[in-house]
Amino acid sequence: MDKGAGTAVADAQAAFRAGLKDMVPAFPAIIAWGLVTGVAMAQSGLPLMKAYGLSTIAYAGSAQLAALPLLVGHAPAWVITLTALMVNLRFVIYSAALRPVLAELPLRRRFGLAYLIGDMSFVMYMRHSSSKVPAIRAAYFGGLSAANFLPWHFGSYVGLYAAGHIPAAWGLDFAGLLALLALLVPLLASIPAVTGCLIAGIAGVALNGLPAHAGLIVATLLGIAGAVVVDHLRPS
Repeated sequence: MDKGAGTAVADAQAAFRAGLKDMVPAFPAIIAWGLVTGVAMAQSGLPLMKAYGLSTIAYAGSAQLAALPLLVGHAPAWVITLTALMVNLRFVIYSAALRPVLAELPLRRRFGLAYLIGDMSFVMYMRHSSSKVPAIRAAYFGGLSAANFLPWHFGSYVGLYAAGHIPAAWGLDFAGLLALLALLVPLLASIPAVTGCLIAGIAGVALNGLPAHAGLIVATLLGIAGAVVVDHLRPS
């Protein structure tokens, strides 16, 4: 290995470690969300081994929660699949935003990182990536993604295992909401961000009745569009 290649590898490893480190403050929120998902799955009536399998393979808390009543109710496979896809359409937006940094990677690495994309790792990447040189951003995102994947599964498995011993009075659903809010609030540091959040929130409530959780997708798109428009109209 020549000196230049060795330096590139060392830089990538340092960026990966930086990604791991930057996600540490979000660990309580990640674990709480995984715990809420695991408890909900265990208490849904889905056989425990199937719940473990779904949690491991799907790695998508909101889609798992949306699909649970359909699985328990023996809905057609196409209905379950379509529902999960609708809930997870936001990852198409995430992937489009990540395309500049991931497009040049080998296909195998793109598949691996695509599987690891999560809400919190994406938010943290968008928040910090501008301070990283382009050559190490993929490694940095990999570190963020690994640090999101492992705590979430830890929380999910703990929730699945301990569901029968956790009192309902603990209000885990509310705890999961607070965990997500703890990550969201620090990001509302600009007028476009606040605008996008307000538009998405109002639209999400107004469109909550749409089938297959389509209101969530529409609200997300409206929020992004609103933020982009406000950012474009701001004086430079």
